[in-house]
Amino acid sequence: MAVFQVAIDGPAGSGKSTISKIIAHRLGMTHIDTGAMYRAVTLLAIENKIDLNDEASYRFLESAKISYHKDHIYIDDRLVEADIRGKLVTENVSLVSSFPYVRKKLVEIQKEVAQKGEIIMDGRDIGTVVMPNANLKIFLVADVLERAKRRQQEKIKKGHDVHLDKLVEEIMIRDQKDSTRKESPLRKAEDAIVIDTTALSIEQTVEKIIELIKKAKGEIK
Repeated sequence: MAVFQVAIDGPAGSGKSTISKIIAHRLGMTHIDTGAMYRAVTLLAIENKIDLNDEASYRFLESAKISYHKDHIYIDDRLVEADIRGKLVTENVSLVSSFPYVRKKLVEIQKEVAQKGEIIMDGRDIGTVVMPNANLKIFLVADVLERAKRRQQEKIKKGHDVHLDKLVEEIMIRDQKDSTRKESPLRKAEDAIVIDTTALSIEQTVEKIIELIKKAKGEIK
């Protein structure tokens, strides 16, 4: 099977995972949510009661198996799709993902998966580190307030009541951490196409990216 890679990067709440998942389903591509992989590591670290601030404590990654099957993430053979969205994981994933050792181990996995067929991968360093030679690179952005509103709607659907101001603050802190970390910071690849999703619906963004994919494949001019 020919390799075709689409890298989608962007800050928290820009719609990366939701949009990538829909596109993958429609085009028959494999979707990899790298953010979920870092959440899985964070969950394991919390469950193992390690010192989250000690990079050496993450050596459990030498034996742990984190994998993706049909848009669901597993630790070994355990489905952890719901567990990785917990409050403690959300609060600590930026810290965990900042360690060079953790990023090195997960990037190895991501690079290997990226060579298997038609891949759409989303995260924060896909176009710059994981798939620097991707056929198409997209960088999604959106206004902070709009991103916070989206997160609020997600939480309301799950039965959680969260104040908008608190979500705005959390997203701004996450942006700062992601863009200033030493290892693979969030940044736009030079050849990435920027799409501002602030005023776009999910469907409009999906259609825009599908058109770009078809152009990259030479299916349309």
